[in-house]
Amino acid sequence: MKSNGVIDGYAAVAESLIARYEALSCEEIYQHVMDMFPQAPARIIDIGAGTGRDAGWLAARGYTVTAVEPVPAFRAAARQLHAGKGIVCVDDRLPALASVRSMGEQFDVLLLGGVWHHLPVTEQDTAWVALADLMAPGAVAILSLRHGPGVPGRPAFEVDDDRLARSAGRQGLFEVRRVPADSIQAGNRAAAVSWTWLVLQMKRAGSP
Repeated sequence: MKSNGVIDGYAAVAESLIARYEALSCEEIYQHVMDMFPQAPARIIDIGAGTGRDAGWLAARGYTVTAVEPVPAFRAAARQLHAGKGIVCVDDRLPALASVRSMGEQFDVLLLGGVWHHLPVTEQDTAWVALADLMAPGAVAILSLRHGPGVPGRPAFEVDDDRLARSAGRQGLFEVRRVPADSIQAGNRAAAVSWTWLVLQMKRAGSP
């Protein structure tokens, strides 16, 4: 996501997206994977956190949340709209996630909601090396994968669910859930946008 114009594309329209993003229901968004979250407290990193909507929702439920977001206006919104919830906001981006990795922390849950379609195939394997480095043994990665046309100004690449799972598998993750889902937004449905929810788990120490 470092060189294909995605971040600039979001930055150009960020102010118009904040209220729209905040209005979406987290309960509806995560209906297919709610049971995959461990009990709080647990450490969650939300990569591509946008306005902090999901991070704030999770923090309010007792999780320790790090929100990673490269668009300055979204980070500012997260700090303002979700202040007092203990969320740590970090300016970083895929595929390398260099700033987050330098912190030396590992997490119990990685969230990547609506992010993967912005990564060119050439960056996806590199991204899994970085993501695996952030996962504690037994941690889960929860991804929503967009299928269908992108939005003008924000480049989108075709997502191959099977290729993604294989790439993650080379870093010690295995698939535990895959659910196709319609978009919860009417505009996306009209544009023939659909999603796959994919949950991958890191092997525990000593597992074959």
